[in-house]
Amino acid sequence: RLRVAHLEVLYALAVVRVGADRWDEVDQPLGLLARDDRAHKHFGIDRHEDFAGFIDRRQRIVLPFLAARAERRHEKEAAERERVEQMYALQEELGGPGLVIGVDEVGRGAIAGPLTVGAVILPADPKIWGLNDSKQLTPEKREVLAAEIADVAIAIGMAHIPPETIDALGMSACLRRAMAEAIASCGVEPDCVLIDGNPVHVHPKEKTLVKGDARIAAIAAASIVAKVTRDHLMCELAEEYPAYGWDACKGYGSKEHIDAIRKYGLTPYHRASFCSNFVEGTRLF
Repeated sequence: RLRVAHLEVLYALAVVRVGADRWDEVDQPLGLLARDDRAHKHFGIDRHEDFAGFIDRRQRIVLPFLAARAERRHEKEAAERERVEQMYALQEELGGPGLVIGVDEVGRGAIAGPLTVGAVILPADPKIWGLNDSKQLTPEKREVLAAEIADVAIAIGMAHIPPETIDALGMSACLRRAMAEAIASCGVEPDCVLIDGNPVHVHPKEKTLVKGDARIAAIAAASIVAKVTRDHLMCELAEEYPAYGWDACKGYGSKEHIDAIRKYGLTPYHRASFCSNFVEGTRLF
């Protein structure tokens, strides 16, 4: 038989499930329960004493918990806003107040699909809350932020280098080419170009910063739009070649992807020079 102490625990769990700002919604079904003689008989609760005492005690049991949780949530939100504000502040410190292009790549380590580079110019305001290195975000969050970046950005540039060019020229040359094309496709002359990683020597106003995609707002935005764009492309290619699982691995060397290469061979979208360790011969497609 359910006693009052057990009901108090269930009440607290119900509050947690409903949410800190909606605890009053838990009271409504409890009020119905308080007026239900059959429920009191079933749960062994005295209608006039036990249940009334429980409702009174709920304020000291649950409300302090709600207050603490609300405070933790507020602290987390404040810390997140401070993190993003610091990304914008460091961008201005390194790039100055003019037009600053943030640049980042995605797909450098993949064995199939293009090398993709994004370039983004962001205004100082409005700020895009939630910006971060694309690898630190869920696919759903990246999609939301990519749409917001598209709405807010002053300019967005994108460049793709296909696998056959990567095989012919090598990654370093392709990275420089892709970054130059992405910067140029922004259609403006920047006052500064901030690039994630080490020096690339792709623009006279270039500055580089290791882990810049987590520290500079425009670089983070570039990493997000590049990642979302390339992921969409790999999902489209997966429809043409479903055996390789590109919709899941996005062209990177997962076990399933490598097993499929060994079974079916290389496609025109594979980087043959990246696959020599686990496949012999030439393309089979």
